[in-house]
Amino acid sequence: MSVNLFGLPNVDNYKSKKNTQKGIPKRQYLQSFISSFNKNAPKNLLLIYDIPEGRKKERDWFRRQLRNFDFAMIQKSVWVGPSPLPEDFLNYLKRIGLQKEFKTFKLAKSYTKQSTP
Repeated sequence: MSVNLFGLPNVDNYKSKKNTQKGIPKRQYLQSFISSFNKNAPKNLLLIYDIPEGRKKERDWFRRQLRNFDFAMIQKSVWVGPSPLPEDFLNYLKRIGLQKEFKTFKLAKSYTKQSTP
């Protein structure tokens, strides 16, 4: 381990496996994305995911991001919203290993919430 001018350990250069997940430093992990969708954009993308219980942190983050993109929850793991998902978001999902945990389907007609009588 390197030391600084005062002979103290230089912890900035020390990288612990505890501080990283999938090679991404913890402070950069699970970044937030801002929606570029118009609030009136048609909800024509169905997204279904199954993120394992062991990745609860990622699953909760994923749900927050879907809300940021103005997606509506139909069921706990079935959401509908505007398309397409931003390319930088999809690249990030691939980087953190979630690209195989969800599927998207383009809807023929936009989703409109049905009110129950």
